[in-house]
Amino acid sequence: MLASLTPPITLKLELDVLLLGVTFLGLLTRLGGIQFPKAAVFDEVYYGQLVSLYVKQIFFIDESGPPLGHMVLALGAYLGGFDGNFAWNRIGAEYPSNVPVWNLRVIPALAGALCVPLGYLLVVELGYSHHTAFVASLLLLMENSLIVQSRFMLLESVLIFFLLLAMVSYLRFYKAPQCSSAGWAWLVLSGFACGSAVGVKYMGLFTYLLLLGLASVHMWQLIGDRNLSTLVSYSHLLLISCSLLVQGVVLVQGAGRLLALVLIPVLLYLGFFYVHLTLLYRSGPHDQMMSSAFQASLEGGLARITQGQPLEVAYGSQVTLRSLSSKPVPCWLHSHKANYPIRYENGRGSSHQQQVTCYPFKDVNNWWIIKDPGRQNLGVSSPPRPVRHGDIVQLLHGMTSRFLNTHDVAAPISPHSQEVSGYIDFNVSMPLQNLWKVDIANRESERDIWKTILSEVRLVHVNTSAVLKLSGASLPDWGFRQLEVVGEKIYKGYQQSALWNVEEHRYGRTEEQKEREVELQSPTQTDVSRNLSFMARFMELQWKMLTVKSEDSEHKYSSSPLEWITMDTNIAYWLHPSNNAQIHLIGNLVTWVLANIALAGYGLLTLIYLLRRRRKIEDIPEASWDQVVQAGIVCAGGWAVNYLPFFMMEKTLFLYHYLPALTFQILIIPILLEHLYIHVLRNQFQRQVFGGVVLAVLCLVFLVYHIFSPITYGYPELSSDQLSGLRWRESWDILLRKR
Repeated sequence: MLASLTPPITLKLELDVLLLGVTFLGLLTRLGGIQFPKAAVFDEVYYGQLVSLYVKQIFFIDESGPPLGHMVLALGAYLGGFDGNFAWNRIGAEYPSNVPVWNLRVIPALAGALCVPLGYLLVVELGYSHHTAFVASLLLLMENSLIVQSRFMLLESVLIFFLLLAMVSYLRFYKAPQCSSAGWAWLVLSGFACGSAVGVKYMGLFTYLLLLGLASVHMWQLIGDRNLSTLVSYSHLLLISCSLLVQGVVLVQGAGRLLALVLIPVLLYLGFFYVHLTLLYRSGPHDQMMSSAFQASLEGGLARITQGQPLEVAYGSQVTLRSLSSKPVPCWLHSHKANYPIRYENGRGSSHQQQVTCYPFKDVNNWWIIKDPGRQNLGVSSPPRPVRHGDIVQLLHGMTSRFLNTHDVAAPISPHSQEVSGYIDFNVSMPLQNLWKVDIANRESERDIWKTILSEVRLVHVNTSAVLKLSGASLPDWGFRQLEVVGEKIYKGYQQSALWNVEEHRYGRTEEQKEREVELQSPTQTDVSRNLSFMARFMELQWKMLTVKSEDSEHKYSSSPLEWITMDTNIAYWLHPSNNAQIHLIGNLVTWVLANIALAGYGLLTLIYLLRRRRKIEDIPEASWDQVVQAGIVCAGGWAVNYLPFFMMEKTLFLYHYLPALTFQILIIPILLEHLYIHVLRNQFQRQVFGGVVLAVLCLVFLVYHIFSPITYGYPELSSDQLSGLRWRESWDILLRKR
């Protein structure tokens, strides 16, 4: 009877004490005292503005990166009950009680803390010992710059966390048994981490591509792996040929990689924007950068103005025409009671007719009437006669009753293009040429109707075949610094500057000028729904983020990538308003020097091995060589893809942009040390001395970390003499306050 009893359920638990230890220390160094200082620190001013907009659900565009990072920060604000009411206008501004400082900073701090154990795990997954991984985690733990960047409402620590998680997860999948459930779970996690890294900052894309390259190499090796047949040694029991089953395994492996590492990141990226656009449904400060259709999809703003507009443009419609180009600024076709000068400053003559420009503000002089050339009436008939693709129309300026005209006269700023004017008959040899052909660029059929907001229209001049185009040049003072509009004869392909859409629209009912002026400022009556699909909004927003650039200006603490390697620069993040307490982005100088030496040494060692292997001289076993190559791809490659692209970027750069690359570079230090210890040092005495040197260097790293900790954490306050002693480089800007 006793023998029939089932054995008790047992649970086997293995704990890595070193991993637990560095995780605890990571949490302690990153999370401890993150509420200090209770004031805006450097880029918290920038990210705080975006967080406030998220909390208030107001639309904005941030060309610096995708929305996940901002949403992560906004999540902390939401959980802390932040109402979004704070003026993020000055570094050092004290936070009032309604700003939950701990909640705003805890997620980046937690991500920065978890980077320490992830560094440990990455070194282990690369095949190195736990002691080597422990050294790697200690170096990350005591890196002052990583600590500073983790303790505030900033995004570099979140980006590094996802980069390391993606690499660790993929390597765990690679080492797992073929087609095991645990292996697939790690691969899916790697895909999620890759998508999240790109969703935080575009720089994550380069590490993602590196991981895809590594996965492709592994897949290629799997295809040619002759040992794969051992996985299916019992295939004869299933009456299936071994080769067929092997092909099936390879196919499953390839499809799994494609699904997890390509499809999941793409869907995740789209998902971030879906949440972003769902949350930010209210009109905001960046509306005018978007198309009229996009603006009309937001609550308030243009949506409020255009609510009830007719959808179909008809003869007699009163419209404002907005250029699809946002360069240099969004603007509307405009005219006013001022003529072109008889002669320009360079001596060229003009038609002296009424100016036609593009005006970057909403104005009653932006209104035009779509007129049928064959009829005299200016009102919309009943029923309305819609304007279609290919129709010939006249455009009459609503406030001055001048027809839109172009002719063979050079434009004022762009002499190779034609002047566009409001026609005035001066009884000279300049006949009226005011017929325009409606060319709907995004038409669905050859007789498509011109639609409000939705249609992208070219206006082609009938007499000269010139296209109405925004040149982008600013007119001189006589043109009130408004933007030049020209007739472009040499027109090639799709150009947003030559496309216009009807933004505001009403059906005109009156023929009299005075009554029409009143009518132009009255609301419309007919309701039309104009909801853009998610994909249309996503594509437009993504394009704007990639193409619209903010004006970059020199910053006191901006730097070049060459200055980062040797840390010739720093950034003052915060200064106490009344004493010498301050926080600086300064790294652990010993670690930075060691990282540069290790990178150079690793490259030199790899080159020597390559040359000797070319001569059929194998100094290390094949498994060790594979380990060297894989570590080089992940760590040296991770440094390269996160550093070298900055040389091609035309933007204001700061030292913190180097931190993802630095993280991978630091991991090379213990990897190189273990390789030297095992494969280069031959006797026990050399290894003992080497171990002593490594221990001494770690003590030196801790000493430098401790020395700079007052300007890493902002406390305790140092005297002016003590601060002067921390200026180890002449280029460092340490702030001194004279009492």
